[in-house]
Amino acid sequence: MQERRINPRRKMVLPVKISGGEGGGLAYTMDITSIGARLGGVRATLETGQTVSLTRNGRKASFKVVWVHQVNPKEMHVGIEALQGVDNFWGVDLSEHQNGGKKDLDALMSLLTPTKKS
Repeated sequence: MQERRINPRRKMVLPVKISGGEGGGLAYTMDITSIGARLGGVRATLETGQTVSLTRNGRKASFKVVWVHQVNPKEMHVGIEALQGVDNFWGVDLSEHQNGGKKDLDALMSLLTPTKKS
């Protein structure tokens, strides 16, 4: 099934530091997009709608908490969305990945399509 998101997700584990919320600290990305991410290993107490700051490789950006899922008593998964442009905040070129899905599909289809024998 083809992903319908405007900004496709890319599975990528990157360390981040969370500031804001009760007990901020270290976490990691599970998926990233050009406008947000899904975080894992979050031990801070966060709520939907709250603003948090993330720091990665000396860069800092503000995000809104879009959803929170309690995985176990000490860990949450959190969906975040950037409050302003975060050009290359992740340090990863996502433009190639956005076009790569079509290239991968085309390559797969060329392998599955029978060729005529001469």
